[in-house]
Formats: sequence, C-alpha cells, structure tokens
Amino acid sequence: MSSRQALISVISPCYNAEAFVGSMLESLIAQSFDLWECVVVDDGSTDRSADIVAEFVKLDSRIRLVRAERRGPSAARNIGFMESSTETSFVTFMDADDEYEPGALADLTEAASR
Repeated sequence: MSSRQALISVISPCYNAEAFVGSMLESLIAQSFDLWECVVVDDGSTDRSADIVAEFVKLDSRIRLVRAERRGPSAARNIGFMESSTETSFVTFMDADDEYEPGALADLTEAASR
C-alpha cells in the first residue's frame, strides 16, 4: 500500500429510518479511522430521514445526502456507489439501522491491505 492512506466510501441506502439513521452516522463520526466518506441515499423516505441526514451534512463534510425516487435498497446502493469518490480505495455498505464499533473501519482497512 502507498504512503497515502486509503479512503473508504460507506454507502448507505435509507428509507424511512428516522429512528436509526442518526445513530448510524454518529457511529461513523466516532471512528478511529477518519479517511472515510459516507453517501446516504434517501430512497424516497416519507418521514424525517433526509432532514436528519441533512443536519449531519452541515456538521461533517464527509457525509453527503443524495435524494432519489423510491426504487429499493439495491438501486439506492448503486446510486450511492456512482456518487462515491473516485479516490476511494475501499467501498462498504451500511444500512441506515446499522452501527459500527469505533475501530471497525480501521480493522477493515488493515485486513484488506494485507
């Protein structure tokens, strides 16, 4: 691996997840590995999911919100992948109701770099 550390793109489809999406994003912000971006694809939510993500976007430039018409989680993941950085070394998918332990991305990067 080069001297430049890897960038991880975390792709997260989100549909009516207002009860969970904030915790998911907080778990990313708490990571010990900080070279990540998160592309949250709001898949036509009818609740406050997109509004909650938009608040996190204001707080952390690594988080982006993409709004899409309701097409399901697979299509949302594909949209997120297309919207992710071209500088990405790794891509991982994280549902809006998931949370990572603080060292998860560091562990992922280390394991994938072996």
